[in-house]
Amino acid sequence: MRGTPELVDYCLVPPMDALSDVLRAIRLSGAVYLNGEFSAPWCMQGSGDEALCSAFLPGSRRVVSYHLICEGSCWAQLASGKGPVLALSAGEILVVPQGETHLLGSTRDMLETAPTTLTAEEVDEASGQILKLSSDGAGEKTRMVCGFLACDEVLSNPLLAALPRLFKVNLRNGRASAWLESSVLFAVEEAAAARAGSTTVLAKLSELMFVEAVRRCIDTLPENEKSWLAGLRDRFVGRALSLLHAQPAHAWTVEELARKVGLSRSALAQRFGEFVGHPPMQYLARWRLQIAAQQLRLGEKSLAAVAEHVGYDSEAAFNRAFKREFGMPPASWRRSENANLRTA
Repeated sequence: MRGTPELVDYCLVPPMDALSDVLRAIRLSGAVYLNGEFSAPWCMQGSGDEALCSAFLPGSRRVVSYHLICEGSCWAQLASGKGPVLALSAGEILVVPQGETHLLGSTRDMLETAPTTLTAEEVDEASGQILKLSSDGAGEKTRMVCGFLACDEVLSNPLLAALPRLFKVNLRNGRASAWLESSVLFAVEEAAAARAGSTTVLAKLSELMFVEAVRRCIDTLPENEKSWLAGLRDRFVGRALSLLHAQPAHAWTVEELARKVGLSRSALAQRFGEFVGHPPMQYLARWRLQIAAQQLRLGEKSLAAVAEHVGYDSEAAFNRAFKREFGMPPASWRRSENANLRTA
């Protein structure tokens, strides 16, 4: 592996925020597709299916679904029945990181009934605009704004892999995030009035809501949680992740990394493995390849330039590592990805 000429002492430079780094890597792009008002009893199915994605986020291959509850309450669970059944109330946002099919209903019992789904005709008629959906029940009213975010899926991104398959956070707890809810509702009203630029505003707000939801999810993890997310807030693992993300091309060793974070080599290796699930150098190797795959997909750099940028001494070594991870050499992978983008 190729290193930088000299690594400045960690204490002298601000650390790279590993969460921000990973969020940049998955390249979020958001859309709001539904402004719903439901009167009990009701049950709705949500999913990031192909028709919905192509209408609102063409070319997306992986989506994160979310629902912001603006008024009233409801229940939610994955359609597979796996995982928790969550009670949601106004101000809370439900996030489905894998975009799996899920159910929302006015009561827990309603989750067992046949749900309402968006038809292909409704999606076609919307043509990328915000859909309005309502029910004609006589019970309690629930209002929500629904959307999804498209993101790149190059490797098993550590963030998306670590998030619960279904989780909720409250956006009304704290002034720092409560403005997001009011901003989204304002933008939805603007979109309904066909104001110029409202789609772009909603897309950016969707991205902000997801980031805030992830931050709050980290804050509420149990003290004994062992995961990549929990590692971000750990004094030693978080610092190690920041260092690796700040200078991924540096010729890191476990010894040097341990010295920088203030642990012995064995203690860091054990602690890092408990939280992240991989030894530090294995994690770094996979992260380097994810950076390389991004550059191959989006840029015009030569293979040699990409290899050097992510820390490989030779193009041949880079080719071997890339093929082990992706099943094909980087040049072939780039051609395949470019062809997919052109046909998306």
